[in-house]
Amino acid sequence: MSELNLNQIKDKLNAEFNGDTRKLVFWYDVNAEFVDDVETLELTHAKLYRLESDNQFYTKYFLERLDRTTNYLIYAPFPKPPVQDNHLADMIRYSKEFFADRASLLTLDLGIKEKYRPVIQKYIKFFGAKDRTQRFYDLEIENFTKDTIEIALMSVLCKTRTASFEEVVRVVLTDASLEENVFLADFDKYNLLSAFWRFCEEQFGYADVNPTLEKLVITLFVTYTARYIHSDLPKAWQNYISYKSGNIIAFLDNLMNNLLYRNRYNELSEYVASQINATVIFEDYATEALVDCDTFALIDQVIIHWINARLLAEDIGAKLKAMSIPLICQTRSKMHFGDTYKLQYQLLEHAYSLIQNVGYSCPDDFEGLVDQYINSDYLMDTHYRYFYYYFDRISDNTGFENLRDLVENIYTNNYLAEVTSKWNQGLLNENALTVLPLQREFYSKYIYERKERVIVIVSDAMRYEVGRSLWTKLQDDKKCSATLESMLGVLPSYTKLGMAALLPHRTLTLTDDYRVMADGTTRDDLKQREALLQSYVPNSRCIQFDDIKLMKRDVIRQMFAGMDVVYVYHNQIDARGDKQNTENEVFVACEEAIEEIFTLIKKLTEDVSATHYVVTADHGFIYKRDKLQESDKIANLSEKGSYVNRRFIVSEQALQEDGITSVLMSKILGNEESKIVSFPTGSSVFKVAGGGQNYVHGGSSPQEMIIPVLDVKTEKGRKETRTVQITMVSTVQKITNLIANLDFIQTEPVTDVVKGTSYRIFFVSEDNEKISNDNIYVADKKHNEPQKRMFRLRFNFKNKHYDKSKRYYLVAYDEKNDLEILRYPVVMDLAFSNDFGFNL
Repeated sequence: MSELNLNQIKDKLNAEFNGDTRKLVFWYDVNAEFVDDVETLELTHAKLYRLESDNQFYTKYFLERLDRTTNYLIYAPFPKPPVQDNHLADMIRYSKEFFADRASLLTLDLGIKEKYRPVIQKYIKFFGAKDRTQRFYDLEIENFTKDTIEIALMSVLCKTRTASFEEVVRVVLTDASLEENVFLADFDKYNLLSAFWRFCEEQFGYADVNPTLEKLVITLFVTYTARYIHSDLPKAWQNYISYKSGNIIAFLDNLMNNLLYRNRYNELSEYVASQINATVIFEDYATEALVDCDTFALIDQVIIHWINARLLAEDIGAKLKAMSIPLICQTRSKMHFGDTYKLQYQLLEHAYSLIQNVGYSCPDDFEGLVDQYINSDYLMDTHYRYFYYYFDRISDNTGFENLRDLVENIYTNNYLAEVTSKWNQGLLNENALTVLPLQREFYSKYIYERKERVIVIVSDAMRYEVGRSLWTKLQDDKKCSATLESMLGVLPSYTKLGMAALLPHRTLTLTDDYRVMADGTTRDDLKQREALLQSYVPNSRCIQFDDIKLMKRDVIRQMFAGMDVVYVYHNQIDARGDKQNTENEVFVACEEAIEEIFTLIKKLTEDVSATHYVVTADHGFIYKRDKLQESDKIANLSEKGSYVNRRFIVSEQALQEDGITSVLMSKILGNEESKIVSFPTGSSVFKVAGGGQNYVHGGSSPQEMIIPVLDVKTEKGRKETRTVQITMVSTVQKITNLIANLDFIQTEPVTDVVKGTSYRIFFVSEDNEKISNDNIYVADKKHNEPQKRMFRLRFNFKNKHYDKSKRYYLVAYDEKNDLEILRYPVVMDLAFSNDFGFNL
């Protein structure tokens, strides 16, 4: 802003005296601000005449009789007298008056039409501070009207970066409390409060004799709700429904979807719900009427309660607006409060899938059972795992206790009881061990004929369905190609035997004291396993996953340099499940194991250029949440000196009792072993002192014995990356000037996996005619604070006719990939575009 100074006054006065006609200009300097400076004015076509309070008659005589040709500036350092006391009033009528007050100078400097000077004068108190005045100038308004001036004044007080009433309201609602709002206090201080409420009526249809922010917010939320609820609103709410629903919906959509303001939206939503007693009101609504509305979080609570009730009734065919329960869960999860209730919706989805299989059955023959398990039945274990994964993460899950009981009953009594019984009947068939590759053949089948370096990742207790979840995650990574197979684990299915079976060996045996021997030596610890591996592959190594996590890149490279085969031992699931105090965290451990192995593959691909991985496990597990009843425990009837575990007993003699079956160890190990392994035919356990009971392994079941084998190929040296995105911050539905300044935000920092790019941003019509300049923005900010990733762009629009009934769009293109990533609709409402409406 230029300072209000004599140069402005001089220029304006000299402009007044241009021309051939004699002119008299009267200047009443009300506060005598320029009494000492007026003599310094350089008037090019006029003279200065000082008017005193007692020389009016002489002045009239002098100007109308003595000098009738010279132009004069008649300066009076006092207010203009009332007409009855002003003997020069008739002269003033045929002359001109000059004003050099602050309002007039602002009007002049900003290019505001003289007819809007009273508007500036009305709010002159606002311009008493230089910083406020400067911010007003910085808004760079092109077309001044009474409305644009008042909106700009409020925008300055709200510290918005654009002159937009939507932005003003957004700041008022999000940056201060509704009660004793500091912005409304400022509006009142500077005489803008009535203007604010007038604009609220024009923009949002909110009119009230005694307007308040509380009632404005209720109007916004009730109007939004009325649009999306498929039923009439209660009479008590009718007065809050505005006829400007389109503007309100656009405003609240921007508020709820903006990452900077969505939390405040939630607070306002909760406030309104409590004020209008929405919780009680919605209890009387049909749930179907609410399914498309996401104004209030309590609507999700109603829908979740309805789904829970339908599932408890085993009504899996229930629908809302033709949407099945899983589709409802998926749809609501993507709506505004989806993040708040994501755990609940995911829990319900997995419960639905389990209840859907309440009449579960499986084939009698072993080959059919195995085929059905690896193609579909594994999902029962997956859904059960995720049900508890989400159940445990919900802070207050008491509302799902009955559903948990139903899920537990179906999983244990309908599914596990059936599948384990059929499994163990089939396992006794002579050709059962030919249905799947055997775990003891792992090295010869998957590693021996390798043609490049291979990294074997052995994850302790990663059962088949967990391996399948890892495979799905790998499939989603563009740099990975992965195949999934399965093999039949050893029996008993426990760590020492499973780990030995995965190594290269000629013989697997059990000593009389039940130690596992591979090629005649125990292979229980890392050094023993590495010695065996190196006897077959000299350039090989065994290493713990936990050690790799702590290594720097250079150390990892040295560790893997020159290696042909590396076994990496990962222990997340078994380490948690095998301890009584953490066994109920085993499903959390499964999720962490998936993420850790996925990350390890990416890390090694980057750090050591490894491109071939085989992921497998030593055994699986069975986990049930409910504590075992005494009826589920089988008395230990083994002879003295037997190897006793909860899920198996190895001894010289088979146990002859109901619910127990036995297999020769020689059949499992492929040798002449005389020992026998006995195991429950169901999911029961042997009575053993100490340890946990919910998490078990070692026995015979598809969960314990079907082992995943993932063969993974990765692209060398290529990280999985994505392009950084941008989005609008400014809350703008309408463009009213030929120049607009809009705020944007880079949604996340640039990192090694989030790559920067250049965006070309401009406005277009419905027909894709470009109507503004291009802005090029390089999105490369690395700041973690969102405010530091904000940026402002200036748009200049074509001076042409715009149709307010049509849509125009702000579009953003990723220049590197030539992709449109943003299309934001606006209304173009430029009253003075296209030569002010005249075809001149």
